[in-house]
Amino acid sequence: MHAAPLVALVGNPNAGKSALFNALTGARQKVGNYPGVTVERHSGRMVLDDGRPIELVDLPGAYSLDPSSPDERVTRDVVTGRGGFERLPDALVVVVDAANLDNHLRFTLQLIALGVPVIVALNMIDLAERDGLVLDPAVLERELGVPVVSTVAVRRRGLDELRAKLSPLLGGHPVPAVDRVEENIVVLQRRARTIAAAATVSETPARRWAHWLDAVALHPVVGPLLLVAILFVMFQAVFSWAATPADMIDVAFGGLEGWVRETAPDGFWRSLVTDGLIAGVGAVIVFLPQILILFLFILVLEASGYMVRAAFLMDRLMATVGLSGRAFIPLLSSFACAVPGIMATRTIEDEKDRLTTILIAPLMTCSARWPVYTLIIGAMIPNIQVLPFVRLQGLVMFGLLVMGVAGAYVAALLLRRTVTKGASSGFMMEMPKYQWPRWQDIGIGLWTRAMIFLKRAGTIIAATTVVLWLLLSFPKPPPGSNISPVDYSIAGRIGNGIETVVAPIGFNRDIALALLPAMAAREVAVSAIGTVYAIDDAEGESGTRAISDRLRGRWSLPTALAFLMWFVFAPQCISTIAVTRRETNGWKWPAFMVGYLFVAAYVMAGATYWLAVAVGL
Repeated sequence: MHAAPLVALVGNPNAGKSALFNALTGARQKVGNYPGVTVERHSGRMVLDDGRPIELVDLPGAYSLDPSSPDERVTRDVVTGRGGFERLPDALVVVVDAANLDNHLRFTLQLIALGVPVIVALNMIDLAERDGLVLDPAVLERELGVPVVSTVAVRRRGLDELRAKLSPLLGGHPVPAVDRVEENIVVLQRRARTIAAAATVSETPARRWAHWLDAVALHPVVGPLLLVAILFVMFQAVFSWAATPADMIDVAFGGLEGWVRETAPDGFWRSLVTDGLIAGVGAVIVFLPQILILFLFILVLEASGYMVRAAFLMDRLMATVGLSGRAFIPLLSSFACAVPGIMATRTIEDEKDRLTTILIAPLMTCSARWPVYTLIIGAMIPNIQVLPFVRLQGLVMFGLLVMGVAGAYVAALLLRRTVTKGASSGFMMEMPKYQWPRWQDIGIGLWTRAMIFLKRAGTIIAATTVVLWLLLSFPKPPPGSNISPVDYSIAGRIGNGIETVVAPIGFNRDIALALLPAMAAREVAVSAIGTVYAIDDAEGESGTRAISDRLRGRWSLPTALAFLMWFVFAPQCISTIAVTRRETNGWKWPAFMVGYLFVAAYVMAGATYWLAVAVGL
């Protein structure tokens, strides 16, 4: 007795494939798991017009025959007859979204190239027409060289024609699938767009604009330049737009400190509030406007649909170090904080890609470094205009971003050739539509980020600052002593000990005192310096303005530049290390990450210091 012909439903995710499977099989379905994997197997029975029964299997959605997940691997193995899960299908029904034809045809072209009989179901044609897109199935059939049927699965439209055109494909024996098909995404995408354009009768101006925007945003030369320009404007804006609100916050904390000094009696509690909490925590909160502006750009880029396109652009760069472009989205999330970036690596299926992205994510972090960068640049770098709308401070900040990205690139290159060596996985993702961001959503996102930052300032940073203040305040030098209160304190003695280690790279006692508490949270480095100067200041002048003034007197420019370079590479806060341990299920990789980042930070800071000294800065 011959088995019923096997027909596989295959296509991209969100093409309406499962709806078509349900419409064709009705209640005649079985659900189980493929042997050896957790991927579900959906199969059902269908009867053709001539009375022949066939077995229909609904394969998991996939973007290509280069699998990046267990689901895609099952689909690849079934349609090529590799996995032993099924016999080779007698025919494939490829389901494509009519409204997203140019993207879905990439996979379709690969499946047609296998040599197995194929019929294309041009699904959700009603939604495409509702949006003003009119397609010619006959032209699409001619260009692809296989039967094409327009369907609306949820309304059971086109099912009779699909069964009628499927029947002649099942008359012979299964054709062995070819061993190799085109895997170059650029070649596939170019061919897919050509076919989609030929099959398009008319479309709305919005779709034409989207195609024009993609031609610019995804261009191999113009696209990367546009991305760099966006990032450059973002960092210039952070410095320019945040100046006024940051000054207002600074004045508010200065007024609060003055009021406390005037109303509270001198002693332990007044010093704790003014020299500890206000001088330390206030020095960090003053940078809230910069962080919110950074998040504003990131949220707008995500909501507009550009972020995914940036990931496709970066795929070319990532591929040169053995990473998939899928790593770019977690790395861009790391601009705000390494923890969200590390959490976002869960979207990466390949374990080597994921581990490499986790290990380099701390190098991409910007906002956690923001207070440090802004303080040092504001104090040591003149805010002169270099070009129209371009100032030196913003240029230096952008340069630090470039250094972090370059460091991440080099680290990924070395890691992928040593400890995380493995094959690079492909990267395919559905392009979202361009759209105007909903400003209500942007506002909610900014409010959430502000609350997270303030909560962090009011908990981790405040607690660390209080502990540091205690260590800096006791024991006190004897009356009449010329020894600095900071040098005489417990923290001062620890700092002087650390200074012997970091002095070769140009660091002083103030920096040494800031390095250890900065492991609790990167922003604590600024609050630590603020607390040190507040306690060392006999006249009681503190706040971020006083910190900047004192930096100019105590730090040389080579020391300041070395300190900036240290924070480009130094390990992130304890929470980042904890999340890395959780995501890698052990302490091996967090320890490795901390070790290589500390070495990189020490070497690069030292090289920066001695180079700056050598050129006479």
